[in-house]
Amino acid sequence: MAWKYKGVKNVEHERFISKRITKIRGNERTETEDYITVESPVTIYLNGNELVTLLCTPEKIDLLAIGFLRSEGLLSHHDEVESLRIDEEQGFVYVELKEKTGLAEKLYGKRTVTSGCGKGTVFFNVLDSLRSKPLTGKLVLDTATVISLINELQQKSELFRITGGVHSAALADKSGILFFHEDIGRHNAIDKIIGECILAGISTRDKIIISSGRLSSEILLKAAKLEIQLILSRSAPTSLTIDLADSLNITLVGFIRGSRMNVYTHKWRVAN
Repeated sequence: MAWKYKGVKNVEHERFISKRITKIRGNERTETEDYITVESPVTIYLNGNELVTLLCTPEKIDLLAIGFLRSEGLLSHHDEVESLRIDEEQGFVYVELKEKTGLAEKLYGKRTVTSGCGKGTVFFNVLDSLRSKPLTGKLVLDTATVISLINELQQKSELFRITGGVHSAALADKSGILFFHEDIGRHNAIDKIIGECILAGISTRDKIIISSGRLSSEILLKAAKLEIQLILSRSAPTSLTIDLADSLNITLVGFIRGSRMNVYTHKWRVAN
């Protein structure tokens, strides 16, 4: 890579902590310890200016920052990055781009974004759908591969099994999962996947996105920008997601449970 990368301090953040709780089961009350997912703010500085604060699971924050910038159209390739510096202890990520137009700072300013489970990223713009072009790829999966990929996602979801408080996301090809991340926010988990692809210089055109959570229009548009042809989930898409996927030639497969699944758009990509 042409750009400089520096971690200010390598801090091993806790992904979960133990808290004292009261469990109620009918008329019975029990005092016990439970594992709780950690949520922390991570602030991204772009070209020396504070851009946004994301609330997230505080690990792989470099991937989260790069993936977020890619998702928001502020960079498209790792060659555009001059330097990347992280301060894990403070939760800061400093990104310098080679081209400093000031557009990002003027367009966004300083904002705080939720974890993404409800409203999602506040930077979502429906004009993204107009700028996205229908995909032309011919990737096809059989149902056995779809089921296998969802099962692999579940097997890797260690933090979810411990806390029940995070979403999982993965990038895969037909042979299995390539990159996997968990986060309190669906969007954050996807952005960490995108960030890892950008930093590794890996093409996503023939890849698949897998998510544990609801498929919103923002996630669909993130995938469209990466020319992802198939999106798989254990949950459901929204109506706008289906409409956009139909127009952008993306296949949505949801409610994948056991041998069952719903194919919402472009069913030809899922073969028996």
